Amino acid sequence: MKIEIKTTEAIFPMPVLLVSTFNEDGTVDVMNAAWGTMLSRDMVALNLTETHKTVQNIKSRKGFVVHIADAKHVVEADWFGEISAKNEPDKFKKSGMSYEKSALVDAPVINELPIALECEFIEYQSDTTGLGVIGKVLRTSVDEAHIKNGKVDIDSLEAIAFDPYTHGYYKVCGRVGEAFKDGLTLK
Repeated sequence: MKIEIKTTEAIFPMPVLLVSTFNEDGTVDVMNAAWGTMLSRDMVALNLTETHKTVQNIKSRKGFVVHIADAKHVVEADWFGEISAKNEPDKFKKSGMSYEKSALVDAPVINELPIALECEFIEYQSDTTGLGVIGKVLRTSVDEAHIKNGKVDIDSLEAIAFDPYTHGYYKVCGRVGEAFKDGLTLK
C-alpha cells in the first residue's frame, strides 16, 4: 500500500548536469542543474530561472556546455550547486578542475568530466509553462576511456543522479534490460 508524502521535485533519478559558461570577464562559471532533459536528438532544455548567473551568461554568450557529472567528481558537482558565481567569483578555480574553450560555441568544456554536449543557445522560454533555456547540441564528446566496442560504456561513466527525496547522490550503473526488446516478450 502506498502512503502520501510531501510533494517535491520527486522524479528519481534526476540527472546531475553541470552547465558551463564564460562570465563577462572570461572566467569560467559552472552550475549544477538537475532539471534538464533532451527535447529531441539534438535539442536540450534546462529548466533554469533567469536569475541564475549561468543563464545570464548563456543569453549573453549564446553558448553553453552541458556535462554529465560522475561519481569521481561528486564533491565538485555539489560545490557548483551550492555556491553562486555571484558570491564567489573564483568558484571554478577553487574546484581544481580545468577546461578548454569549445571550438564551436563561446563556452568552456571541462576536461575532467566524461561527457560534454556543446550547445548553441536557441531561446529562453519564461512564461509559466516555459522550459527555460533551449539549446541545439552541435557536438557531443566522450572521453575515450568510456568507449567500448564503439559505444558509450555507461557503467564506466559512473554518472550520478540526484535523489530529491533525501537529497543524496547515487551512481547510475548496472544494466538491467534491453530497451525496445524486453517488452516484446509480453506480446
